[in-house]
Amino acid sequence: MNILKKVLVGLVALEHIYFLILEMFLWTKPIGLNTFGNTLEVAQLSEVLAMQQGLYNGFLAAGLIWGMFHPDRKIGFQVIVFFLLCVIVAGVFGGLTAGTRIIFVQALPAVIALAAVWMARD
Repeated sequence: MNILKKVLVGLVALEHIYFLILEMFLWTKPIGLNTFGNTLEVAQLSEVLAMQQGLYNGFLAAGLIWGMFHPDRKIGFQVIVFFLLCVIVAGVFGGLTAGTRIIFVQALPAVIALAAVWMARD
């Protein structure tokens, strides 16, 4: 179960690194426009806000990675649980306010990872 926990938490972290790249650097590029269904004009007007969102996603990824590699396993567990809960709350809020797809793309993987982390705790 320990390997499964690390893989699932790592995937959530990688997902948020991807969100960081997408929102900070690709927002006005074709992949960003297609992903979020924006026109170039809308994307240009919201680019600074998207960069801010991307930065926050980077913080979520950093927290998960920090928890995974923390030398004290109990503290690492607490850090991972905290950041997964942050991801879940952000995913549910996004799903309720921006589009239900976010619940499945962001919140659900974090819920699955949290379940694995909880079952593998010491």
